Amino acid sequence: MNRPLRVAVVGAGYWGPNLARNFRMSPDWELVAICDLDRARAEKLADSLGGVPVVTDLDQLLADPELDAVAIATPARTHHAVVISALRAGKHVVVEKPLADSRERGLDMVREAEQRGLVLMADHTYCYTPAVMKIRELIEDGALGDILFIDSVRINLGLIQPDVDVFWDLAPHDLSIMDFILPGGLKATTAAAQGADPLGAGKSCVGYLSLPLEGGAIAHVHVNWLSPTKIRQMVVGGTKRTLVWDDLNPQQRLSVYDRGVDLTQVSTSAADRAAATVSYRLGDTWSPALPEREALAAMATEFADSIRRERTPRTDGHAALRVLSVLEAASRSLALSGAPSPIESIPIPMELAS
Repeated sequence: MNRPLRVAVVGAGYWGPNLARNFRMSPDWELVAICDLDRARAEKLADSLGGVPVVTDLDQLLADPELDAVAIATPARTHHAVVISALRAGKHVVVEKPLADSRERGLDMVREAEQRGLVLMADHTYCYTPAVMKIRELIEDGALGDILFIDSVRINLGLIQPDVDVFWDLAPHDLSIMDFILPGGLKATTAAAQGADPLGAGKSCVGYLSLPLEGGAIAHVHVNWLSPTKIRQMVVGGTKRTLVWDDLNPQQRLSVYDRGVDLTQVSTSAADRAAATVSYRLGDTWSPALPEREALAAMATEFADSIRRERTPRTDGHAALRVLSVLEAASRSLALSGAPSPIESIPIPMELAS
């Protein structure tokens, strides 16, 4: 399949224009349609791209036998119905985060794609940024050692969403990044969430989420719609080095610190602990060079390559399900006043189960 793949973008609201622009510019794709119930909005987007056919009827769009794939940028509550329709029409699908508004619906979508041999990919955009791809590479290469903790902050004076709380709005970014960079994905078994609604909005506007990880490590996510300052920062601490990612610092997005506690000097014996001397390592700091490339362009390339090679994309439906499972556990924890809630396991993909 050497020709450009034919794709349509469904949804011309907030995120759809970004998807449409990148598919339009990609040599792997031919953008053949913009689909939205609001024709005027779809036509405005189409005109900004130099002229693209506009469709308001999803069934009409999916009936096109020449259409290879759809990119879905509609509200999360609509994802299940739109994705299932697209898959049953034989189209490959990429859908913006979160995959669905519930784990059950997300699982239904993943199973449908697997049964039909189609690609279902989550647009976990941050996972295609040069910074996050470098973090994954450093962890895979052992540059940080064993992971001890991940601390992520995503706060700003943001738009209070009408249908979801701050966890479902902002935390999918951080959770998808953790799932992407950790070997084997995000494997937390419980989630403990605390939220606050100081404005009386009827949902959490400030939230803190804790996830115990394998080997005694821990991950923590702080999300906030009410902060007057914007912070996008993640700290990944390991036994060898600690990495700091500051997404708002274009001059030095990544910093790797050869600093920490020398664990070989810490005694585990109760008798020796009082006499043990903790050794602190104070080494160099360096910043990896990062290429300049738009994340969505890399996502579009990955989507096309996974279709052509008939392989699992880097951010597949199972990665999206792991994120959904954590979000649902966080919601249950909130209802329990912050008590830890179990995270439901993800079924084994069909090709692995067989």
